[in-house]
Order: sequence, then structure tokens, then C-alpha cells
Amino acid sequence: MQTTTITIKKAKRLHGEISIPGDKSISHRAVMFGSLARGTTEVTNFLQGADCLSTIDCFRRLGIEIENTPERILVHGKGLHGLTAPSDILDAGNSGTTTRLISGILSAQPFVSTLTGDASIQKRPMKRIMEPLSMMGAKIESLSGNGCAPLKITGQPLHGIHYHSTVASAQVKSAILLAGLYAEGQTMVTEPALSRNHTEIMLKGFGADVKSQDKTAILTPGHDLYAQKVEVPGDISSAAYFLSAALLVPDSEVLVKNVGINPTRDGILRVIRDMGGNFELLNEKTSAGEKTADILIRTSSLHGVEIGGEIIPTLIDELPVIAVLAAYANGRTVIRDAAELKVKESNRIDTVVTALKAMGCDIVATDDGMIIEGGRPLHGAVIDSHADHRIAMSFAVAALVADGETQILGGECVNISYPAFYRDLKNLICP
Repeated sequence: MQTTTITIKKAKRLHGEISIPGDKSISHRAVMFGSLARGTTEVTNFLQGADCLSTIDCFRRLGIEIENTPERILVHGKGLHGLTAPSDILDAGNSGTTTRLISGILSAQPFVSTLTGDASIQKRPMKRIMEPLSMMGAKIESLSGNGCAPLKITGQPLHGIHYHSTVASAQVKSAILLAGLYAEGQTMVTEPALSRNHTEIMLKGFGADVKSQDKTAILTPGHDLYAQKVEVPGDISSAAYFLSAALLVPDSEVLVKNVGINPTRDGILRVIRDMGGNFELLNEKTSAGEKTADILIRTSSLHGVEIGGEIIPTLIDELPVIAVLAAYANGRTVIRDAAELKVKESNRIDTVVTALKAMGCDIVATDDGMIIEGGRPLHGAVIDSHADHRIAMSFAVAALVADGETQILGGECVNISYPAFYRDLKNLICP
């Protein structure tokens, strides 16, 4: 239920520096893999958003002791075979990552579990994991009979497969690889384009035998996982809103610190550069296989571009705010090959097009994206977030450059990934 309306007015200038919360994808995986490892895994800069807290809750219900403090997360793992049957339904909340990845783990456990989520999760497609996991021997039932959660998962002995995925999805790939930890024989996943590879990097760090060959991930079972120290880099998906705002608001300069720039996630930076954006990468380093940098970004004159093909999986979550950039850029921007936007927390093609039209943008939806004729002034409007955190944050950015004021309905949904978003944004606005 929408409860909070956020009102945002046009900004004169943004200036300052910001450290964004930890990467959502990596935070999820640190808790999951730590739970399956021997020993205590320490996680710092963990994202305290609702989605990642859902992952903690699920693994606690599976018998794992997890200490959550502001400074660190301590996951007291019990090894690959240490999970116990939950006494209640596992609730993944709004988290697609929790739902899909934990399904791969639960498929091999010696017990029955039921996995559900909120109204949004109960509409999101789960056949994409049910099919390959069933090919491995899993028994997964959609209790509503529609290929969506709630899912009843009866643990079974599994065997490895070579799965050719029709979608470039890290969630699908990860669910299969995690099931592969328990399977007899090698598990391989080949994708049409390389999706984010945090699972492969982190599993290898925990001791799994996993490697990548072009667009194929290969996992050989038989290796225990061992506890690690995980320093979670800042989430580039969260950084994208501040990068975009600094590009658009006049006379702005913002330093976004400690951002993960994994090459399977940095598509937003490539698009910004292609559009004429002015930024520098500072203090580049690698920690536990993940590249990070500080990003110094300034107001820039942007122009339209074409976005499609293999770059799409590297920026799928950033496409709503990229559409906002395109609305203010000179010329035409075409976003294609992004039909995956239809099955996110909302149908992001429809929600983005509707919202930008309400602000005066010349934009049309296509089957797999949108066409934006940028450069015309936009005005404030009432924007329905559809309880989608990416929509709320993207249109908070649009509001900073639009004439008048913008109201975002259901603005509290940012708690899913960035509870302090509005506060951090406000702190960068100069009077």
C-alpha cells in the first residue's frame, strides 16, 4: 500500500561527496554463501535494505545464526549440509534475488520448504528457474499454478546439466550454480550475453571450483565452502542516481566514493561516456575480485544514443534513470533488447514511459524498450512509483531538473534498496 508522497522541487546546483550503500547483489550473496560455508563470515558495508534483510530472515529460519550490527554482519555458517527445515513459510518480501537464488539451494536440501514473497514477487516469473532446476532433478511446484511464487520445494538428489539460458540473467545462472554445489557431476550455464558475475567471483573466493569460459560458467562440485571476510563495494545501481543528477543539474560537481565498477555492471558508465558525460575514475582498486573506484562527475551537455545488445545486462537496473538522462539530452535515444524490463518490480517500460509523458517528454514504448526524443523542457507532475524503488529514485532525479514540483506517490519504496536515499540527495542540494 502506498503511504508516503515525496515532493521534490527543481534544484539550482549539486555539490559534495557521498558514500553510497553496499551493493545489493553482493550483500545477498555474502549472507547466502556465508551460511553454506564452514566458519564465521564477516560482512562489512552490508546493504541494510529490505531486500537483503529478507535474505537474512530466510537463512535464520533455515537454522543459521546471523548477527546484524551497524558495523558488520556475522554469519555463523554450518557448511553445505548444515541447513535445517524451516518451521514456517520462507518470506522473500520484494526480493527476486532472494527468491530465485535460494530456490537453487533449497532444491537439494533433505526437507520440504515453502517460499513466498509480496504481491510483486507473486507476479514475477519463476519458470525461468523452475525449468533448469527440474532438469537437474529438483521438485518445485508453483502453488498458484501460474509459474510464480509461492513455491513448494521438495529437496531431491540433483545431477549436473549444461543449461543454455534464453535470458542473460544472473539470478537464473546463480540459482543453477548454487544447485550445482550439491549436484552429481559438473554444472554449466551458457548465456546469450554475459550477465553480472558476482556469484562466480564470490563462490571462487569461498573455495568453490568455478570458472568462466566466454559466456559459460562451469561449476565442479565436491569442494566445501570456507568463511571469508567480505567488504561490500558501493552499489553502482544506487550510484547511478547521483551520477545522473550531477550530469543534469546545472553547475554541479559530485564525488561518489567506493563504487563497484565490475565490468559486468558498468554499462551505465559506458552510456554516460557515449552521451558526452564528464566523469573521472579515481582511486581504482580491486578487493576480493571486485573492482571499485571513486567517481567524480560534473554537469555535462548530453546527446542521444542507441542502447542495445550485449550492454543491456550490464545496466538493466539503470535503464529507468538512463531514460531520464535521455529525456534531457539533445536528440533521439533508442533503448532496445530490454524486454526484461517488463518483469521487474513493475513493468518498467510502461511505468517509465507513462511518467516521462506526464512530465512532458516525447517518448513512445516499443516491445523491447522505448524511443525518446530528448531536449524539450520537462515540468513537474504526479508520478506513481508503483512501489518500484528504481522508478521512485529515477523520477526524484527527473524532478531536480523539471520546472515546478514533482510528487512521487509511494516514495517509501526506496527502502527496498536505499533507505537513506532522499536524505543523501537533499544533502547534495545547494541552497
